[in-house]
Order: sequence, then structure tokens, then C-alpha cells
Amino acid sequence: MRYYLYVSRAKLDMLFGQIPRKLLSRLVTEAKLDLKLVSVSVQEPREPPGLYDRLDVVEAYLDREYDISWMTESAFWFRGEAGLRIAGGDDISGPVLMTGVEENLVVALIGSARHLVGHQEPSPELGRVGHSWLPSLHRLLEDARPDAGAVNVPALDDRGPLRDVVAFSGRVAGPATSCEFLARQLMRGTVVDPDGRSRHVVIGTPLYVAMSDEIPGA
Repeated sequence: MRYYLYVSRAKLDMLFGQIPRKLLSRLVTEAKLDLKLVSVSVQEPREPPGLYDRLDVVEAYLDREYDISWMTESAFWFRGEAGLRIAGGDDISGPVLMTGVEENLVVALIGSARHLVGHQEPSPELGRVGHSWLPSLHRLLEDARPDAGAVNVPALDDRGPLRDVVAFSGRVAGPATSCEFLARQLMRGTVVDPDGRSRHVVIGTPLYVAMSDEIPGA
């Protein structure tokens, strides 16, 4: 069992709906789900599959059809484990950023705060805006600068989100939570931080983030 902190219901619905029906039966078997949960015929499901049932099926499909890499390697989808700190998330209709540092790797996961486990969906009056892309990351980093709006402080460089993430990761307060995750890559590259150290940066948008079995300090 996983203790989930974040599950993107929007990504899950999008990906689950694209799985070919002929493959669905095999994936259900691989994910060890009850066949009654998912109809593999042309008829509508008799019982809608739950959130975590669909997540198991989608993860099995991605494992089968894509070369899912570790976070240190370049691929469309990647897994990872890191101590993550969360920025944003107070506004349920806004973005949330989960960032962590593992040796020389900085990882940043951008998504919508409404997908944090325990958060309620925003009311229809607020609209539904997705934040699983780089423009939302840029706005969050801009708003989080301690001296944002000061007269002589330059704006964030639109061409340098990797450098911005490195700088921001060193300012996020609070304890890190040991997490495992599966994410879609948005950008990666290597930059030099203000101390002259080379940092590899990967930016992605997560399908899920869960607490890992590793206990900090154990």
C-alpha cells in the first residue's frame, strides 16, 4: 500500500480513457484488480473503477508502453525518491510545487493544489484551471521571491527556469518529507548554482506523490 500525498485526477482520467479496451483486460490482471471493477467489453462498466484502481491500471500501462526512467535519466516519464518540501497549495485553485535536492540533483514537481490528498475540489464558480506546465511554475516562483516587486530586483528569466528552481529550492522552509513519485518530464538540464556547483535539474508534473517507506533519520 502507498500513503498518497498527491494524485492528479485530471491526468488519471485523461490517460485511463486512452487505454485500448483490448489491452485493458491484461492490465487489470497485471494490476491484480477485481475484474468486476472494469468492463472490457464494448458496454459501459457496470461499476465505475475507483481512483486508486484506475491509478494501478494507468501505471501498469505506462510501465508496459513507455520507457520509464529513474529521475536522474532523461525520459518522458520518470520515477524518483527524494525528500520533498511543498510550496504553494494554500489556494486550492492555484499551483503547488514540490521540490527536493538529492546530492547534485534538484527535482521540482509542479501541479494543481486541488489534487493534494485531503483537499476538496474548488466550487464551480472558481473555474477549473490546470497548473501542470511551466508557465504556472514561473508565476509561482515569481510570487515567492522574498523581494518581489522591489525597484532594483530583476524579474525571473523566462529562459532560465532551471536556474530559478535551483535558487528557489534553497529558500523553501520546513522539514522535507521522504517521497516516491511518478511524473511526466517538462524540462531538464544542468546549471551552475550561486556557489559555483554544477546542479542537474529535472522539472516534471506528477501523476502521483506518496510517502516513501524510508523514515528520515532512521
